[in-house]
Order: sequence, then structure tokens, then C-alpha cells
Amino acid sequence: METKVKKTATLAQRINILRASVMGANDGILSVAGIVVGVAGAGAATSSFAIFISGIAGMIAGTVSMAMGEYVSVNTQKDAQRKAIETQTTALDENYETEFGFVRDKYIASGIKPELAEQATKEMMTRDPLKTTVRERFGFNVGEYTNPFSAAIASMISFPTGSILPLVSITLLPRDYRIVGTFIAVVVALAITGYIAAVLGKANRRNGTMRNVIAGILTMLVTYGIGHLFA
Repeated sequence: METKVKKTATLAQRINILRASVMGANDGILSVAGIVVGVAGAGAATSSFAIFISGIAGMIAGTVSMAMGEYVSVNTQKDAQRKAIETQTTALDENYETEFGFVRDKYIASGIKPELAEQATKEMMTRDPLKTTVRERFGFNVGEYTNPFSAAIASMISFPTGSILPLVSITLLPRDYRIVGTFIAVVVALAITGYIAAVLGKANRRNGTMRNVIAGILTMLVTYGIGHLFA
């Protein structure tokens, strides 16, 4: 009896889903914080209920937008990868030696000795020329695609999760402290998501964190200022 083996996601695929989750949470924090702080800035008379409703509306709209955006983005990426595979399949059929030489020369350029580069290229091209040339020319592995539904669901869950913090802060804190309290809570949350995003992207963690925090501060200041103009 034949047993079906369940295909597990690769590390790169899991990281892409995690990236979608972190960015979804980050956008949820920033988007809803901007909305509720802006509405609160419209005047002290603004009720907590009005602020809460505006935040909920922003959370729902943002959740749908993020989920659809991730779905379309990942599908677009998959289409581009499939096109690259088709192009490379044709290239191998029409000019195998050129593709062989490209891989070999790339290895030599990276510092591998010519004889070793020749041997490594020959072994890999014999085993799977399409996977080898696609990886070296386009930088991705054939068959390792991020699932668009998984990315959409990750964003659909993470965006409202991130939205909860500014929504709860601005609604439950005393009127005199709700803006300052929300401001502080959002800055801390953005520092965390910015740091995680930098780790996943292998970027400078300090710069990534500061950039995220500064963007959040500017967003809240601008939306509060605009709201204050209509007070």
C-alpha cells in the first residue's frame, strides 16, 4: 500500500509567512494608532465610544486590505517565478552549453578554483540542470513557493491582533492620559516589531528598529495634528 508523504514547508517558506505576520501586526499597530490618535486629537469632547468605533472600522478595513494585498502579492511573485522557469527551460533546450558556462563562471567569480567549479557545475547540471540554473540566475529554488492563502491568513490574523493595543489603550485609559498612554504603548510595540522584522530580513537591527519607531511617531504626530485642526 502506497503511503503519501506530507510535504512540509521549507525554512524560507516559513520565514515568508512569519514575515507576513510581523508586517501585518506592525501595520495593524501603526494604522489603527494613527486613526484613533487622529480622532482623539479632534477634541477632548470626542467620546471613547466614537474613538473605539473609528478604530474598529479601521481595523476591519485594514485586515481585508492586508489579506488581499498579501494574496495578490504572493501570487504575482509566483507568476514571475513560473515565467522564469519557462524561460530557463527554453534556454536549456536551445543552448545548454551557454547555461553550463554561466553557472561555472559564476562559481569561479565567487572564488572557487576553475577545476573545482567545472566539476561542481558538471555534477549539478547532470543531476538537475533546471533547478541549478534557475537558482543561479534568478535566486530561488524551483518548487519552493510561498502559499498565497497562508500569507493572506497570516495577515488576516496578525493585523487585528496588532490593532488591539492602540484600540484598547485609547479606549480604556483615562481621558487625560489616553493620547500619551497610547503613544507610549505604540512606540514600545513598534520597537518590538521593527526588531523582529530586521532579524527576519537580516538587516541592521538598530536601524530597523529606529526606522520603525520614527515612522510610527511621525504618523501619530501628523494624524493628531490633522485631527487637532478640526477640533
